[in-house]
This record gives sequence, C-alpha cells and structure tokens, in this order.
Amino acid sequence: MIRIFFLLSSGLFLGWSLGANDAANIFGTAVGTKMIRFKTAALICSIFIIIGAVVSGAGASHTLDKLGTINKISGAFIVALAAAVTVLWMTKAGLPVSTSQAVVGAIIGWNFFAHNPFGTGSLEKIVGAWIFSPVLSAVFAFIFFHIIKKILDNSKIHLIRLDSYTRIGLIVVGAFGAYSLGANNIGNVMGVFINSSPFKDITISGLFHFSSIQQLFLLGGIAIAVGVFTYSKKVMMTIGSGIYKLSPITAFVAVLSSSIVLFLFASQSLKMFLESHGLPSFPLVPVSSSQSIVGAVIGISMAKNPQNTNFKILGKISIGWLATPVVSAVISYIALFFMQNVFMQDVYIK
Repeated sequence: MIRIFFLLSSGLFLGWSLGANDAANIFGTAVGTKMIRFKTAALICSIFIIIGAVVSGAGASHTLDKLGTINKISGAFIVALAAAVTVLWMTKAGLPVSTSQAVVGAIIGWNFFAHNPFGTGSLEKIVGAWIFSPVLSAVFAFIFFHIIKKILDNSKIHLIRLDSYTRIGLIVVGAFGAYSLGANNIGNVMGVFINSSPFKDITISGLFHFSSIQQLFLLGGIAIAVGVFTYSKKVMMTIGSGIYKLSPITAFVAVLSSSIVLFLFASQSLKMFLESHGLPSFPLVPVSSSQSIVGAVIGISMAKNPQNTNFKILGKISIGWLATPVVSAVISYIALFFMQNVFMQDVYIK
C-alpha cells in the first residue's frame, strides 16, 4: 500500500503544478488589478476547484483515457511525473503553460514506448479544443466588453458602488471558473491513474456513494489547492498585468469569458441536454485555463485598444505552448526507459 501511494505522489505533484500555474489564471486578472487580495482569491479558488473536481470531474478524463489507456500504475507514475516536471519548468519561467498539453504529451510518450496505438480521433478533438478554446474566449470577451460598456454608458452608477459591484462580480465568476477548472482539468492530474486506482468504492447505507475515481479526484483537488496557495502569484501577475493592462471591469469580462469556455468543455449535463434536443455539443476534453484566459485578454485588447497589447510576452507564451507537449513526450519516454530497464518496474502490460 505504501508503494501504491508513493506512485500516486507524481499525480499530486502534477496537481500542485497545475495549481501553481493553470488554476491561478482564474483569479489572475482580479489580483493583477488589485481588486481582490491574493490570499482571498487563493482560498475561494481552492474550495471551488475541489468541489468541481469531485462532483463533475469524470467527463473530460474519459477522452484522455481513449488517447492512451495506461494499464500499470508505475507507468501512470512516470506519465504524471513527466507532465509535472514540464509544467514546473514553465512555471519557474513565469509562463502560463497548459497542463493539458503536458499530460497529452506525456501520454503520447508512453504510447510510443509501449508500442501502443493511440486514439487519433481523441487527439484530434483535444488539439482542436486547444486551438478553439482561446479563440472562443476572445470572441466572448469581445462581445461581453461591448455589452457591458454600453450598459455602463447608459447608466448612472456611482463609482464607489460600481467598484463594489465589480469586486463582487469578480468573486462570483472566479468561483464559477474555479469550479469549471476543477471539473475540466482534474482529469489531467489523476486521469492516468483511473485504470490502476488503489481505492475502493465506499457506500454507506445505500444513501452515500463515494467512488474510487472521486477519491482520486479529491486528492488531486487538494494538491491543486496547495499549488494555488504556495506558488501561483508570479503567474497571476503575468496574466493580470503582463499581456495587457486590465481595468477591474475588463478583468471581470476576461474571467467570465474564460470560465464559460471551461464550463462548456466540462459539463456532461449540458452536453446531454444539447444532444437530446438534436443540437451540436462541445466535446468533453481537458482545455487549458491559461489558453482560455489569454484568449479572453486578447479579445478585450482587440475591442479596446489593440496597440497596447504586449506581443513580446504573448510570443513567449505561444512558444511555451508549442514546446510543452514535445518536451513532456521526450521526458516521459526517457523516464519510462529508466523505470523499466534500471529500476526493473514494468510500465505497461502488453
């Protein structure tokens, strides 16, 4: 049992890395504009991430499972570790990198090592979501900015009251975004361990049921929360004030737009509702909060003043996004080789 929990530690490390990097983006704009203190933002973010992970975290994790079914816990340990090391490296550079990209790259590295044919259909869905999610966030932000601007121009709200409303709005949409992030990205943290989970389902008197997957996701959610508190402030400031100088109102628009995109790609109930009425639905895939919030900030800059956009920082972020899956795949492949040939631990079942 000690060995099993040791092998789960890489997933917890990845959760910490996600909290330090991706999860911070939910409140990055609010903290960057000094509307909410960092400690307050971290507390709200952590609580709702855990709730979202446990309650609604199963949907997006199934797509990762189709990409590559990792059938040995030692292999899952290496995949999560490779992704975590990649995210940590990017975080230390102050870049809001995608944990989703790191995990997908690590899984692809495992597929190559195990000579396992991976689901190209799932990969196409995931890569498509990586491209589409920041674009969709930018579109939402562009539209919401003009709607809110028109409302404010036609109203006579006192500045002090407007400041209070904006602060409350940032907290509400931040909580919604944290819930959506937990539901969407917990599969990145613990999804690779689903097929080798050491936990058993817990049922009490037929009324309370706590599945083994929910137990995994609870651990991952707690790890994300620790990451938010301990190491997320640097990335928050990059998003909140580095790409484009945001006002409190535009910060609200950015978080709202990003949160909606995360929810669309995570909600099983919304997907079922749309499909039951013959409507197109969004695939349940893990998308990056970093990409979504950056897209939202770009959308605001296009609506307000494109000339003030810091394209130098934007270029650095884009390079990080392109390099992440490649670096993670290489680290995963090399680490799997050492795990199997040096430490004599099987990392896959043929």
